[in-house]
Amino acid sequence: MASISSLGIGSGLDLNGLLDQLRDAERGKLEPIAAQQQQQESRISALGSLQSAMTQFDDSVANLQNASLYESLSASGGGETLSTSVDASAQPGNYNVEVNGLATAGTLASQRIVAEPDQALTDAERTLTLEFANAPEGEPTSVDVTVAGGSTLGDIRDAINAKEGVGVTASVINDGEGSRLALMSSETGEAASVTGMTFETDFFVTDPAVTVSDPADAVEGVIDNGGQDAALSINGIAITSATNQVEEAIQGVTLDLQAEGSATLSVEQDTLKVREAVSGFVSSFNELKGTIGELTAYDAETGQAGELNGDRTVRTVESRLRSVLSGGVPGGEIGMLSEVGISLQRDGTLELDEDALSEQVSGNMAALGEFFAGGEATTGMAGRVGEALGQMLDDSGLVSRSIEGAEGRLERLGERYARMEQGVERTIDRYRTQFGQLDGMIAQMNQTSTYLTQQFANLDAQLNQGN
Repeated sequence: MASISSLGIGSGLDLNGLLDQLRDAERGKLEPIAAQQQQQESRISALGSLQSAMTQFDDSVANLQNASLYESLSASGGGETLSTSVDASAQPGNYNVEVNGLATAGTLASQRIVAEPDQALTDAERTLTLEFANAPEGEPTSVDVTVAGGSTLGDIRDAINAKEGVGVTASVINDGEGSRLALMSSETGEAASVTGMTFETDFFVTDPAVTVSDPADAVEGVIDNGGQDAALSINGIAITSATNQVEEAIQGVTLDLQAEGSATLSVEQDTLKVREAVSGFVSSFNELKGTIGELTAYDAETGQAGELNGDRTVRTVESRLRSVLSGGVPGGEIGMLSEVGISLQRDGTLELDEDALSEQVSGNMAALGEFFAGGEATTGMAGRVGEALGQMLDDSGLVSRSIEGAEGRLERLGERYARMEQGVERTIDRYRTQFGQLDGMIAQMNQTSTYLTQQFANLDAQLNQGN
């Protein structure tokens, strides 16, 4: 039988088109599996959204579970004079603060040196010694800076600034008549002040074009402004500080001095943080409820349903949380969420009564903390909600198992799809072989038909000649 290189050549039939139609018909068997894969992918995505919303709610629950929240303090009343920060060791109290002077960094400027900016001031490598007469114990009282020969005033400045741990920042200042080498201590306070600059003999070149002003001249000579410590008093007690950040003068409170003046400082319970934590708890739960509503919605007009409509996992999550939130915390002064100003609405959301919460925050903080964070022998409301969420969110919990189950089904559907797809291709290959055989057979039959037709025509011609 003749070999056919392309279907349809031998028979003249559209066998390729017929083969494509058969392939489409065979692949139609894959559509139900593809639809199931899409369904499982949508469910996995929806469960991921549910898990994310539950995790965010769990974060807000953890804030309320922190017992230190109900003991946190804040400071107020510094005004323009000072700002404050408070840590856990602070104690409530009122303080009168007088800031009499801010800490400043010491400055020291050399005598005026009249020279061109690029004028060399050294004839050889020299040493510049910076002196710190009041350096704290253990700190160096002087620092040597090596200055290369032929250095300009700018080069000297750069050499100082390049010296690690030199304790000052150098600059060049021109007052219109000449330039000075100016130093500013890196830190504030009297002890950090630079008090002198000592040069080696012949530090400056003796070029007549270079004039060194008389150091004794009050205007042209060395200018020394020593650094000052901050001076303040707290409730009449005098305090000095090398910096404008005064720590532990008041236990657990850091004062950042900003201007001279008076301030009345109050350290008291930070009720704002508690109100924000409770409000965040309510808002986060309602966001979770909104996510669940979207995932389980059903539109009767279009017949469209959310990915988790009727899903057992969602029903269990809602039931567990509703049970915990509507339950109480026995043994404490506050036993129910409603006493805090939080009520469960008919649509399943929570509503917060700000006035009722403020009343508890202002006058009953200890009981509020015990209700949410619990005590030595009791688990608070936040702990109970957190435990329920943890059981559902951990690796072996309800939500994780649901996601793993959907992922497993998706994997099995993928394997089934691959097997059926291979089966379709094998079927199409079998059809292609059969069509090739058919094409070759028809081609051979056509050749035979043509041959016979020719033979009959020749025979007929011979018969006609005989007549």
